[in-house]
Formats: sequence, C-alpha cells, structure tokens
Amino acid sequence: MHPSHSNDPLQRLEQLNRIGIALSKERDTSKLLETILIAAKTLLYADGGTLYRLEENDQQLRFEVLYNDSLQLHMGGTTGTLIPFPPIPLYDATGQPNASMVVTYAVLNDTTVVIDDAYAEQNFDFSGTHRFDQQTGYRSRSFLTVPMKNHEDHIIGVFQLINALDPGTRQVRTFSAADRQLAESLASQAAIALTNHQLIQQLKNLFEALIALINTAIDHKSPYTGAHCQRVPILTMMIAEAAQRSELGLLKDFRPAPEELYELKIAGLLHDCGKITTPVHVVDKATKLETIFDRIHLVDTRFEVLKRDAEIEFLKEKLAAVACGDSAAISTAEQQLAQCLAELEADREFVRRNNTGGEFMDAAAQKQIRRIAARRWVGIDGQECDFLSEDEIRNLCISRGTLNPDERTIIEEHVALTMRMLDNLPWPATLRNVPEYAGCHHERLDGRGYHRGLSEAALPLPTRIICLADVFEALTARDRPYKPGKMLSEVLTILGRMVQDHQIDADLFNVFVREGVWMDYARQYLLPDQIDAVDLNQIPGYSP
Repeated sequence: MHPSHSNDPLQRLEQLNRIGIALSKERDTSKLLETILIAAKTLLYADGGTLYRLEENDQQLRFEVLYNDSLQLHMGGTTGTLIPFPPIPLYDATGQPNASMVVTYAVLNDTTVVIDDAYAEQNFDFSGTHRFDQQTGYRSRSFLTVPMKNHEDHIIGVFQLINALDPGTRQVRTFSAADRQLAESLASQAAIALTNHQLIQQLKNLFEALIALINTAIDHKSPYTGAHCQRVPILTMMIAEAAQRSELGLLKDFRPAPEELYELKIAGLLHDCGKITTPVHVVDKATKLETIFDRIHLVDTRFEVLKRDAEIEFLKEKLAAVACGDSAAISTAEQQLAQCLAELEADREFVRRNNTGGEFMDAAAQKQIRRIAARRWVGIDGQECDFLSEDEIRNLCISRGTLNPDERTIIEEHVALTMRMLDNLPWPATLRNVPEYAGCHHERLDGRGYHRGLSEAALPLPTRIICLADVFEALTARDRPYKPGKMLSEVLTILGRMVQDHQIDADLFNVFVREGVWMDYARQYLLPDQIDAVDLNQIPGYSP
C-alpha cells in the first residue's frame, strides 16, 4: 500500500526532507539502497522501480533492488531474494557506448530520461521490457530514469521508476515535469547519503587495515605473537556473542549495541599493539639463557674445557706413575678421571635440562645450579674464574618460564605502552573505551594483575572478556617458543582454577564452557591432537 499522496508542492517538499533525514540515519548498505528506491516510489507514486549501482570499474550497472507492487515482486535489498539478472554493460565488446538502453543512456549522458510510453518509444531498446510483460501479463508504460551523482559529481548509481499512478484512480499516467524535478532532488539526496555511507565504511576498512598492519609488523618481528594478535579478537567476539545470549548471573544485563560490540572488537585487535616496541630477544626467549643466541652453548664449551683439563691432569699423573712403575696409581687415576667425567656430564645435563623453562623450579634445583656455578675454570683470558656468571645463575634459577624479573617487567610494560599509545589517538565517542579495554587485559579480579593492579569493581565486562580470550589463546597456542600448545582438558582445568582463585570472571567462564565456545574455537584453530576428551563435570570452578 502506498501512503497518502499529494500534489501540493509544499507537502511533497516536506516529504522529501523527511526522506533525506531517514536516509542520513541509515547505516546498513542493503537497507539504505532499499530505502532509496522505496522513497522514490512513494514520493512519485510509482508502481515499480529498480535501483542500480555503478560498479567500481565504471563498466557496468549492477541490479541492487527491484520492486513492483502490482506483481508483488520484491528482490534485492534486505528481501533475501537475489535478483537473477546479470549486470548491464555500459559498453559493448568493441568499446562502443551501449546507448540503446535507457539506464545506460542516462548514465553515459548524465541526464534524466522520461519515457511516456515504452511501446511507442523508438529511440531505445525495450525488447527486454516487452518480454517481461509477456511473461507476467504486466503493462510497462511510463518510465523515469535518474542518475545519482556524489559530491565529486561522479555518477554512482541510477534509479528507474515504472508506471506513475494517478493518486485517485490508480490509473497509469505519465511522469510530469514536477515529478522529474522532485526525482532529481531525491537522487541528489540519495547519492549524498550513499556516498557518506561508503566513505564511513571506507574509513572503517582503512582503520582496520592499519590495525592489521600493526599486527603484521609484530608478526614479522616475532612469529610467536602474530597469531595471538589475530586470534584473540576472534575469540573475544565469540565469547561476547555467547555472553549476550545468556540469561544467568551478571550476563543477563549484557546486551551490547552493535556499536559497543564493534568497540570491543577494535580493543581486541589492538590489545597487544604495545608489543611493537618489545625487544625481540625478550618476546622470543625460548630458554633461560637465550638472549641474541642461546648461551647454553657457551656453558657447554666450558664443560668441555673442564673435561679436557681433567684428562690432561690424568695423563700427567699416568706418566708420573709409569715413570715410577706404580701400576696402582695408574688404576686410581683412571677411576678418578671416570668419576670426574661422569660428574661433569651429569652437571652439564642438569644445566641443559634446567635451561628449559617449566611451570616450577624448586629450591633444591636452584641450589644445585649454584653448586655447579662454584666450579672453577680457566677462561679465554687465562684467568681462573667461577664456572657460571651471576647473570647466568640468575637466569638458570628462574622458577617459572624463561623470563627473569627484568625481562618480565619489559614484557609487562607492553600493556602500559598499549594504553599510552591508544590514549593519544582521537577516538570518536563510539570507540572512546578502546584504550581502557585493551590496556587492562592483564588485570585480575583479585587485584593482583598488571599494570595497574585494578580491583574487580574497576574491571568492566568487555575487559574481562578480552582477559579470558587472551589467557585461553595463550595456553592453547602452539607457536610459543617456550612451550607447546596444551591439551584442551588441561587448559579448561587451568582456567577453572583461575576462577576458583578469583582471577577471571566466573559468569564468563561458565558461558564459555556451557555454550561450547572453547570447542568451536578449537575446531578452527587448534591441532587435532590438542583436542582430547573433556569431562565438563570434572572442570574446577565450572557451574553449569
């Protein structure tokens, strides 16, 4: 049904203004294109119409929306029904303008075309229209075709209205000069609205491409963080979508608008951008002694020197014993050498084993490192010195992982740097929380996170979502230098214990497990051998 129609110029102008306001508010492209065509049909009281967009190469017109009220034919736009017609080329195979069709003529000549009766028209090819009428029983008569030009005076599309109707009798009439003027005004408004929408989308695409550029830089700088930068935002949105469906706990009030979800997505994409300044040797530190290279090889060399010195000392003793004819002394020296070499080999193996980071290194192992460090050896300068330097002792005694306190501080600094970097950007109102969300992803509910040590009350739900995504991805990641990717059952157990220790949000963890987000993510991003059997009833901290 058409709304009330009036030929009063003032009322039609008011209607045109209302349409312009409605177009400027629309953010969905398909809906905007549909609204433009419906507005044109409504304003000019037309029975049908088609909207085309000029493709980026300016070579053809693509069908976007098609409406015909008499035939109840609605295609394209938001209808979900695809338009089965191929694009219309502006030029033929030889490069000549395709001026035989009304829509292409209007675009090629940048002019509005008014046709009073398609069956009496001799200047344009209406054979397709005639076939359509024969198939449907329709009678196409009057046409109004108007190009849409943007602010750069470039044609971006065209709409064509079919069969103007008399408001009272609903009989088909011709389009008047006033109709043409009104249609051209609408086309201008529509082009501005569509162009603005395209510019906004292009800016969003550019913005996200720049973020991807930063993450790519981090990826090339260290292959151990690039996948993390890509996957955390994916997992963040998976958790957010599950959370907004939940009716339990604090999540029952979590109903973010599309703009808020986009803000969370951007925060997830940028959560580790501060790592762009983190030294590579810290990010990639696979072993405790690694800096630019793994210094374990230097320690190996020292062990070889001690073994060589032991063998030289043995040979001296053996020569002396031979000279004295003391066979018993030779046997004793051989036993002492064997014992010395065995001890050196055992100590070397112990150092090599503890050079690999682990979950925990006890005091006894640290004491053993210090005992080995107290051995004496002659260095390259010919001076006797301790077997291990203080720096080597400090690194080999790291109780968890591979980072010493100074290196851990450097790593943790990336969060503060992320927030400082993002705080300096001129965020629009819809993205003003990005720095806060991104810069707090290592905070904990118990207040013992970093870098600000925020308490539970200071951590909004979007931040908690990124926290959960960050930990889960880090535990399952198979591209870290210091550990293989963990099995799913182990990861969920670790997360459950973190819930019990009040480190991550219980409601989020429950929906994460209950909705199977962990499995959906695992099927896409984990190795098959990481996906083991999981008994949800055995996960600590989980409440179904």
